[in-house]
Amino acid sequence: MDTIYELAELSANGALVGLMYSLVALGIVLVFKTSGVANLAQGALAMLGGYLAWAALVSLGAPVWAGIPLVVLLMFFAGRAVERMALRRMIGQPVIMVIMLTLGIEILLRGLAPAIFGSVKKRLDIGIDNAPVILGPVLIDRAYLVSGVVSLALIGLALLFFGTRQGIMLRAVSDDQTASWAVGIRVERAIGISWGLAGIAAAAAGILWGAIQGVDWTLSLLLIKALAVAILGGLDSIVGVLVAGLVLGI
Repeated sequence: MDTIYELAELSANGALVGLMYSLVALGIVLVFKTSGVANLAQGALAMLGGYLAWAALVSLGAPVWAGIPLVVLLMFFAGRAVERMALRRMIGQPVIMVIMLTLGIEILLRGLAPAIFGSVKKRLDIGIDNAPVILGPVLIDRAYLVSGVVSLALIGLALLFFGTRQGIMLRAVSDDQTASWAVGIRVERAIGISWGLAGIAAAAAGILWGAIQGVDWTLSLLLIKALAVAILGGLDSIVGVLVAGLVLGI
């Protein structure tokens, strides 16, 4: 019986961790759905979100209720800035060149952020109690539970978004960019929005993972497992990335 409880505990905590990986992978999927390009900068964007959260909550002393929305907003514009200043210039170039550019951005941010904020691991407290949630004989890590629920909610919101008029426009761009241009859809703007949404996913992931393991350059290594989740889920499927994260976590 103890073995069953141990398996249940490991599976529950693993599933919650998997949801957190799915949140990082969501940014890869959102960009791929609109541009057909694998976003290899997502890990570094998550790291940047963690550093910005630390700067807002610790260095500036902002309350959690104000600091986190500010970081999310900044990361939305950071994602759009990456697309506007770097990737838009690559329109018409082979896809492999664009993918390598995103990898270059990943490497650049991985070195630049610690140079600015310092390389020492930083503690990020967002108000999550350390005491586990006790469900009979099963112990659930409270940080994992909160992070998993937030990740699931954001993935659900992404699904709902693609049912709105703006989301349908992004889906049209992903299906056929030339036809979208022909009917008056601003493809560059649509791709920019997808990068902004990827920035939001990265901000949430960086804050949640940073609260669990601290904030330093190793947050960028989330890209490795997030890329595995995105590929396993099909690269362009939000539901797929959710299921793949759960599979990987468990």
